[in-house]
Amino acid sequence: MTLGVVGLGLIGGSFAKAYHKAGHTVLAADIDRSILDFARLSGAVDDVLTRENVSECDLTLICLYPRAAIEYMEETAPYFGAHTVVIDCCGIKRGVVDAGMALAKAYGFTYLGGHPMAGRQYSGFKYAADDLFHNAPMVIVPPDHNDIELLGRVKALLAPAGFKHISVTTAADHDEKIAFTSQLAHVVSNAYIKSPTALMHRGFSAGSYKDMTRVAWLNPKMWAELFMLNRDDLGHELDILIDNLKQYKDALEAGDEEGLIRLLDDGRRLKQEVDG
Repeated sequence: MTLGVVGLGLIGGSFAKAYHKAGHTVLAADIDRSILDFARLSGAVDDVLTRENVSECDLTLICLYPRAAIEYMEETAPYFGAHTVVIDCCGIKRGVVDAGMALAKAYGFTYLGGHPMAGRQYSGFKYAADDLFHNAPMVIVPPDHNDIELLGRVKALLAPAGFKHISVTTAADHDEKIAFTSQLAHVVSNAYIKSPTALMHRGFSAGSYKDMTRVAWLNPKMWAELFMLNRDDLGHELDILIDNLKQYKDALEAGDEEGLIRLLDDGRRLKQEVDG
């Protein structure tokens, strides 16, 4: 198999390393030539991905920010060819999928939206790992949910990454769910660490603090773009969270211990129910 990777950050670099380790040919492109050169020297990438050879790829993964992914597809659409399956790996799907589907129809290539549900708080090729996607979910947005042949083909193409399972959904459903499971968590973590107490907590923290603040260490430019492109769904989740937090604050201010117990027990019960 020949894999094309556009963008050698954490996600793109991990795909490159995983497929190369599995014995496949990896072609890659990155705006930073030094990263691309390092990836080639390290053995994760075999050659540069260009307009001239992109049609040779069985699978091309676009691992860029959403706006850059759309721009790349617009510029490269005439060169993909009918053979290549193109999947973007952006953390938001509306907008990106609309553009990809329209371009695929106009130029005759196969496109699906995608989102590998794996990551770390650190970004960049140096943190990429060939096992990043092992046992992780992969979400895809196909042009036709009933095209079993295409879904089987995509599953085989993604097999070297080591995903545990592949979920099929729509762009709107993906963005609604990701606003809760990922984006809200990053906002809360990033806001939580802004307490003045954060500078004085050493010696008074355990696992809870570490868990709560892990994703506060984020890429501001990337996450701001993702948040803005999903601001309706993320705003809705923030409204729910703010309303829920107010109930805890009201109970504390009223000295309502029984009410606070009920709130805490509701949260404990829901966590148990969600986790099964």
